[in-house]
Amino acid sequence: MTRLRWVSALVVAIILAGCTPSFKQNTEVLQQTEDAEEVETAHITSRQLSENYYRTLTPYKESASRGLIVSNVYTKYDIKEVENGLMRISQNVFDTEKYFFQEGQNLSANTVSYWLARENQTTNQREDLQGLNPSSLDANGKELEPTIKAVEAPVYLSHIVEQNYLTMTDDNKVGLGGISIGLALNSIYYYQKEQYGEYYEEPIPNEKLEKAAIKIAEKVVSRLRARAELADVPIVIGLFKQQPRNSIVPGTYFAYSVVDSGKNTLGEWQKINEAYVTFPMSSPPDIYRDMNTSFQKFKQDIDKYFSNFTSVIGTGFYQNNQLQNLEVEIPIQFYGTTEIIGFTQYLTDVMLKQLPKDVAITVSVTSVNGPEVLIKKERDSDTPFVHIYE
Repeated sequence: MTRLRWVSALVVAIILAGCTPSFKQNTEVLQQTEDAEEVETAHITSRQLSENYYRTLTPYKESASRGLIVSNVYTKYDIKEVENGLMRISQNVFDTEKYFFQEGQNLSANTVSYWLARENQTTNQREDLQGLNPSSLDANGKELEPTIKAVEAPVYLSHIVEQNYLTMTDDNKVGLGGISIGLALNSIYYYQKEQYGEYYEEPIPNEKLEKAAIKIAEKVVSRLRARAELADVPIVIGLFKQQPRNSIVPGTYFAYSVVDSGKNTLGEWQKINEAYVTFPMSSPPDIYRDMNTSFQKFKQDIDKYFSNFTSVIGTGFYQNNQLQNLEVEIPIQFYGTTEIIGFTQYLTDVMLKQLPKDVAITVSVTSVNGPEVLIKKERDSDTPFVHIYE
């Protein structure tokens, strides 16, 4: 029988992390500052919510280029995934038991802005600050026509994400043990034929985008290695393809490469097979057909509960063509407490009956007043945690 559990906010946070947290002794360490001769005291957090999460240092240091991602990445979904996906890649190289996470401290907002510019738009004369996107000028130094520019010289690189991975030495100090760089790439180039005019779209072919991305990645590695503090640390480079501006699912990383400690060249590119898809689909590809059928039955059972139409949208995350987790959103009209409890019990039973057992599932019920219900089921579990917000 399904169990309805009332849980505290702390437990809800733990549930969202994926498993019971691991508590470790709180550790005081010394961390080197930007001034190589100075160190400051920091603490390593004692709680590790899951083996898939890194512990962090306090006081928490925000990214040196914090804030740029909001204006450079198209959707809120991509903003989240370009960071989470890079951390997922980093786990292949930096063990979560041995490394600690810190937001990027090496690339300043000015540096990132310079790198995102076109080659001919950077005002700084330093070679390591020149734009990484192609020039908008022709061979004679004349500005290309917008339609020609869109095909021959689109803006490929829209944002750069930096993550730092720290290690602790025998003398109780932490230092940079590795760095991960995510290159957010445009799948579509948006442009105007005249100032304040209509926006047009030019899709960027995958082959062309990948070729340009690899060249950009090589330049990024060269510039990082030229810095004394980054000369020897391992570097992970991930290539992230953004979705169009109107997308309701995030893009994904499609490849990554590792530059080993002391090396100056990228290693072999590792392909990544990940995808986010929405359910239900009207004409699903074969790979999603069974899941789509299950979701449609789930939605039909939810529809039976309400006299009026209720939207039920699912977002599935696939790795190597296998569904890993499913997030379901159900917006409803406001109901009283007893009605919410009744619907939650019904919803939980339907979820267990219609949706696959071997998939992690999160169901969020919301109304105009905000979140109403959270249901969280772990993979291969038939006893979901249920939280009804008060």
